[in-house]
Amino acid sequence: MARLLLPLPIAAAAASRLRLPVLSSSVARREALLFGGRVAAARAPVRLARRGVSAGAEAGGSSSAAAAAQVIGQDEAVEWVKKDRRRMLHVVYRVGDLDKTIKFYTECLGMKLLRKRDIPEERYTNAFLGYGPEDSHFVVELTYNYGVESYDIGTAFGHFGIAVEDVAKTVDLIKAKGGTVTREPGPVKGGKSVIAFIEDPDGYKFELIERGPTPEPLCQLMLRVGDLDHAINFYEKAFGMELLRKRDNPQYKYTIAMMGYGPEDKNAVLELTYNYGVKEYDKGNAYAQIAISTDDVYKTAEVIRQNGGQITREPGPLPGINTKITACTDPDGWKTVFVDNVDFLKELEE
Repeated sequence: MARLLLPLPIAAAAASRLRLPVLSSSVARREALLFGGRVAAARAPVRLARRGVSAGAEAGGSSSAAAAAQVIGQDEAVEWVKKDRRRMLHVVYRVGDLDKTIKFYTECLGMKLLRKRDIPEERYTNAFLGYGPEDSHFVVELTYNYGVESYDIGTAFGHFGIAVEDVAKTVDLIKAKGGTVTREPGPVKGGKSVIAFIEDPDGYKFELIERGPTPEPLCQLMLRVGDLDHAINFYEKAFGMELLRKRDNPQYKYTIAMMGYGPEDKNAVLELTYNYGVKEYDKGNAYAQIAISTDDVYKTAEVIRQNGGQITREPGPLPGINTKITACTDPDGWKTVFVDNVDFLKELEE
């Protein structure tokens, strides 16, 4: 999976190209495995060129925008986005001590270090961790920029959710390893699910959720939004996500909506949170973005435009390779990169 992290002024300028192992199966066989015969859920990770998602490349050209605008009409877009094969691939964020964070995630949270790569000429290192292969699981992409020891998480980013079979046991392990527990195990307010909250070495919050065995333990990404109904409408129509459930908590003055490409017990989902009366948040400079798969980045870009999103990188192939991507922000300014499924499958055969 590629480094899709857009650079900070203090960081290196470009996204990196990360090589995955070459597998011997054919594209057709791999597609059957990755997509499982389903139209709605892609199983392809992503790889990007080292250069191409730089600040300069974000703007794109007017000719590309014009071409994309002719790809799909509004009526067709509604049906097409429902059929597009999409999956949440990975989430990108910055950390101040990569080795310390890797140690915490592997020893306390049970993740595996999938890949690690140092790019000294661009002064960053990144590492991919998760609970299974990148071609079938939602994973985290940690980025360490040389010499930067801390970041501002801000107030907009919420937390990650991890499903564990025994919350109390996991909390005891984290305490034994010197980790920070901010909420002791117990039932969620107004419900029966047992949860706990912890923080990693950089202050990112993790909600531990007690569940039985699941194929996707890294199960949630919570982000705060200023207009929940507007956000739900955008993610349904532009991103093709389904509103899995919505819960209002007037006693605590917040409402949540679970959005995703499949049921919560089997897929990673996006948890959007609206706090009564709060329209804007500080995003800081720590959290970066998520990556999502698609069958057509050109159509994806136009559907995003039609529904009020802003394209920050025009759709098209990256310099140096043929993988097509497009990048955007939602109405609240959250960043997402979409990556072409077929191009990725072809790359795996190289």
